[in-house]
Amino acid sequence: MVATPYPDDATHRLRELLREGRFREAVDWFESNARAELRGRPDAQLLTATAAMRVGDLGLATTLATAALGQFRVRGDFDGQMRAYNLLGAVHWERGRLAEAERYFAEALDLACRLEDSLIAGHACNNLASVVHLRGRPDEAVGIYRGALLSYQRVGDRRGTAQTYHNLSLAFRQMADWQEADTAVTQAVRHAEFVGEASLMALTSTGRAELRIDQGDTAVAAQELRRASALAERAGDPIGGAEVRRIRALLALKEGQPELAASEAEAARATAEAHESALLQAECAAVCALAHRAAGRAADAERRRKEALAGFAALGAARLAERFEADWSA
Repeated sequence: MVATPYPDDATHRLRELLREGRFREAVDWFESNARAELRGRPDAQLLTATAAMRVGDLGLATTLATAALGQFRVRGDFDGQMRAYNLLGAVHWERGRLAEAERYFAEALDLACRLEDSLIAGHACNNLASVVHLRGRPDEAVGIYRGALLSYQRVGDRRGTAQTYHNLSLAFRQMADWQEADTAVTQAVRHAEFVGEASLMALTSTGRAELRIDQGDTAVAAQELRRASALAERAGDPIGGAEVRRIRALLALKEGQPELAASEAEAARATAEAHESALLQAECAAVCALAHRAAGRAADAERRRKEALAGFAALGAARLAERFEADWSA
């Protein structure tokens, strides 16, 4: 008789796959190999939910994380609840449900403080700062992001550090503080390369490409986008790939290629819609509108313009709407 692994062995397998950045493989392995008793294990469910989140399967991530949270509550497992709250907050953030996201992040942060867990405190602070940033308060978000960095530094977590520096760069860009934005994005890329996870490296390279476009350095931006595209493909990360295409569309617009810009932006928008990524869909619709108008398609441009503005309004992203309207007017 062939020995079967204990549930703890299976959970260890999932942890290894996540640590190596093999998120799609983790989801497929859980779906095809996990037996009924493992599906009832909240730790395995939460690990698989994390992997599903990373590959853009928000429906599966929600289902598994919600089930895990319920079981953690029954068991009185506060550590498990804390991790489930944070993941559910991230899923709701991606779907554009900011009120729910903020509530889950606050629950996670409260438990992290009570349990003195610096890692989850860092995650929750980083995530809460992103909500504040999206709602148009980048200066306030910067302070919260820096708090997240301190938490990550306490535990030596480079993945969280890379993500937070990436977010800091976005906030500084919104404030037109180019020197701080450049410093932050350089740190984001450096820490991501140390971690060596393809999806994380794609994220930070994409951020550097967008900053270079803002600074007028299109040649370097194109080089970063080629690298980010290859990394996102290697990671099996459709959302990361869509973000690359959105920024490639911005680059094409800068270079006077509206047809290419429209093609890239529409493809990115379709992926964002399919994966329920509300913010990315609105941002892609905005680029679509600008590209269609530049290509002389007024009706298509207006349709995407209305979609973008409705998406930004639903998210409470007033500053993003204002920037888009300024680009539209220009």
